[in-house]
Amino acid sequence: MTTLPDLDYVHKQQSQQNQELNLSADDYSLLTDLYQLTMAACYTGEGIEQRRASFELSVRRLPEGFGYLIAMGLTQALEYLAKIRFSSAQIAALQATGIFAHAGDRFWSLLAEGKFTGDVWAVPEGTAVFANQPLLRVEAPLWQAQLVETYLLNTINYQTLIATKAARLRDVAGESATLLEFGTRRAFSPQGSLWAARAALAGGLDSTSNVLAALQLGQKPSGTMAHALVMALSAIEGTEEQAFSAFHRYFPGAPLLIDTYDTIAAAQRLAEKVNSGEMQLTGVRLDSGDLVTLSKQVRSLLPSVPIFASGDLDEWEIARLKAAGAEIDGYGLGTRLVTGSPVNGVYKLVDIDGIPVMKQSSGKVTYPGRKQIFRSFTGGKVKADRLGLLGEILLEEEPLLQLVVQEGERVQPLESLATIRQRTAVSVASLPQETRRLDHPVGVQVEISAALQQLTEETKKRRRASGLPQAIAKDAFAERLVEKDAK
Repeated sequence: MTTLPDLDYVHKQQSQQNQELNLSADDYSLLTDLYQLTMAACYTGEGIEQRRASFELSVRRLPEGFGYLIAMGLTQALEYLAKIRFSSAQIAALQATGIFAHAGDRFWSLLAEGKFTGDVWAVPEGTAVFANQPLLRVEAPLWQAQLVETYLLNTINYQTLIATKAARLRDVAGESATLLEFGTRRAFSPQGSLWAARAALAGGLDSTSNVLAALQLGQKPSGTMAHALVMALSAIEGTEEQAFSAFHRYFPGAPLLIDTYDTIAAAQRLAEKVNSGEMQLTGVRLDSGDLVTLSKQVRSLLPSVPIFASGDLDEWEIARLKAAGAEIDGYGLGTRLVTGSPVNGVYKLVDIDGIPVMKQSSGKVTYPGRKQIFRSFTGGKVKADRLGLLGEILLEEEPLLQLVVQEGERVQPLESLATIRQRTAVSVASLPQETRRLDHPVGVQVEISAALQQLTEETKKRRRASGLPQAIAKDAFAERLVEKDAK
């Protein structure tokens, strides 16, 4: 094919001067691993790029100490699928690398003309899920389904981690505690900080200090002050008390950080002003020291003023503080919220052109076929999950995967953050206590349906059989799946 590339763009992509590395929707097509593109080129060369393929995104094992995950990131995943396009300049930049020298014209035409035209099934954001359950399934032409793997894993893995940690923090702290997200400075990237803020709010936190994230999400950002303001104004104006007064001239009643010098002395001076009616105060923050002892002393001095704590807190530390009787009304969560053990989600082919397939590598076995999660409840609590095939009959169970995109178009409206947050709260509350606990949690039992077990064995046998024509295998499996779908 003939392209009319923007040569400045091509040269910019190849030069060492383009160091900003900022991301926009126009860049979605190139934000992928190289092998997604090389595989797409190979599929095209072999003439199978339009074969219908199904890939499922799941987590092989939960992070250590986690009894569940909260699915998150679907909103950004669907936005990506709706906008991914290759411009002529991007195609020219790929051609200029020389990597695709043996790719045919059909591959370049495919990129130039292509967009996502497949279906997506997904667990709604805010739903509790477990290992080896598909959070999402893409059913699309093979080259499309393959190409989108990297971005889908990136947003869903990270946001699922943050949402799960936020849900655990809320569960431990209780509904009455105020939980603030301010991990922007420690998130893995500026883009990551936006996703972390969103996932934290959807997972149960009250607000974020990230101004851009808050405003884009229709929220009001929250925050207090840093030690720098107290030190700067104290040095210039004379005292810590004067620093507090100066800040309140512009932000009347705002929470104050009181542990820059002497926490108790600061609380005593503030108590005098509050008790005399000279000052109104909506909170004080403790960022260091023995938070249990300090919070009790501050409470005795400022009994009606909310006390916030921060400083590398996580769910285990909050549980410890509560058990020790700390007088804390809210927590600021940063480093340990936006970092931590990764969610190791994977994206694996489960069906190609009606032929169920499975990975049989040691320790990385997958189940074949398009699947559904069937959840059963007893007394309002999750009793068990059944992992089965898409067409199976429900046995008084709730199917979790829903069709959200059909033929490239969304079929369900965008959900609000409040709706997702509420779903998260309900999902966590429905889990057994042993699944929610921090120490040695026990996951919900996940059963494998008889139909899925049978398909797994048949797929293994088909792989072991030598000389079996693919056409015969395809016809046999397609016939059985049609029968199941008809049910």
